[in-house]
Amino acid sequence: MFTEPARAAADDRERPREALVTGIGVVAPNGLGTRVWWDAVLRGDSGLGPITRFDASGYPVRIAGEIAGFVDEEHIPSRLLPSTDRSTRIALVAAKEALEDAGVEPEGLSGYRAGVITASSAGGAEFGQRGLAALWSKGAQYVSAYQSLASFHAAAPAQISIRHRLRGHGSSIVSEQAGGIDALARARRRIRDGTPVMVTGGVDSTLCPWGWAAHLADGRLSRSVEPRDAYRPFAATADGHVVGEGGALLVLEDARTAARRGATGYGVVAGCASTFDGPDEPRLREAAELALTDAGLTADQVDVVFADGAGERAADRTESRALCALFGPYGVPVTVPKTMTGRLGAGGSALDLAAALLALREKVVPPTTGTTRVADDCPLDLVTGVPRELPELRVALVLARGRGGFNSAAVVRTPQAD
Repeated sequence: MFTEPARAAADDRERPREALVTGIGVVAPNGLGTRVWWDAVLRGDSGLGPITRFDASGYPVRIAGEIAGFVDEEHIPSRLLPSTDRSTRIALVAAKEALEDAGVEPEGLSGYRAGVITASSAGGAEFGQRGLAALWSKGAQYVSAYQSLASFHAAAPAQISIRHRLRGHGSSIVSEQAGGIDALARARRRIRDGTPVMVTGGVDSTLCPWGWAAHLADGRLSRSVEPRDAYRPFAATADGHVVGEGGALLVLEDARTAARRGATGYGVVAGCASTFDGPDEPRLREAAELALTDAGLTADQVDVVFADGAGERAADRTESRALCALFGPYGVPVTVPKTMTGRLGAGGSALDLAAALLALREKVVPPTTGTTRVADDCPLDLVTGVPRELPELRVALVLARGRGGFNSAAVVRTPQAD
């Protein structure tokens, strides 16, 4: 016969582990730090503007989302500056904030009980740019000895694990804009397998001539010259997106373990799924359906959707059709707060996850800027202009699509008391 503590331990073993988000770290074009960024988002403050990171005067697109006021030397130890790209430095700052927010000290965990899984779509693009410039202008002997290390996609999780002694599983995901959600799904799997703490999310920075050439070649950048309305998803006048830098990192914990130390968390990662488009066969809807099934929820239980919001007419119609198939026309509030930051590569869906979690906590849906009128062929209840309070907000669906056919979806919900 079980004693009460033994019975509780047995119940813990039988129940599936829930992944609770207990910490958030944000570095975004409209805010350095989670609270500063979130307040800016609720005000509708955009971080889009003319490019200053390099001379963009000769390019047909000169607007981006740069992280204002982020001076690398003020946040990163001087010994790390020669061996890290800007994207890694941003990730280090976000990870530090997330761990402090969670109140977790990984170095106090024995063995391999804390890990890190992050996403990056471009790795150390700026570091690679400098290496190429040195190679062609001076010669191979002037290329940094850190070239392969700093420009590698896994540089950020490696540096985070070293700095915070995260000796458990470490890896990097590459699936463009969908990467933030895909990394979260992998980290959640680790929590379910028994790892107590995981750091996860996504960060990217490609604001350099090499990165910019790739974005221009893709042909999906908006040619609008006014920063505030250059990126307008689901509008009849949408002509592409704006690129930004930054992202978000989250701390995931086993919900029961977190509760024992008094942590309440922002929300539970209830469901995750990913699909890949076939020839002329968009599968975003299927990703959303699979994520809801994984969460044990139905479409009518979703209170808000954080949409991918490509800002390109055909892609917007595809996403609108998927949402209308799930919820019906105008069936659920939809928002695209990344209109204030630009699309951040792997950091975009991670930042949307952070926004969704804060929306759950504060019962408010942040607005979409840029778009003032939704196109007739996108019958969505798009939240524009000002935030919308939803006192009963409990479940959020976050969607992301990456170039090449990636689709990912995550369901986050408010924590439930045991």
